[in-house]
Amino acid sequence: MRWMDRMNERADLMGRMLETIGAMQSLPEGQRLDQELREASSRCMHCKNAEGCKDWLSENAAGASKPFQNCPNAALFSSWLKPGS
Repeated sequence: MRWMDRMNERADLMGRMLETIGAMQSLPEGQRLDQELREASSRCMHCKNAEGCKDWLSENAAGASKPFQNCPNAALFSSWLKPGS
């Protein structure tokens, strides 16, 4: 897979993960978010679990209360959830 295709695929997976767990509505704001998204994007680009992520997203298309457990960004994405989500 070419680099740009991989980047687009991973950005899509990351966005779908955030939507699936409901974190898009409660992202932090400002410079903190910018830095965390850069770091999360890098982890996602280098992740070896893309196929597992795709499977998890398919299985949880209706939503989930927490991210894919093997996601290298699971702790970060969980921290973006509103309490009680």
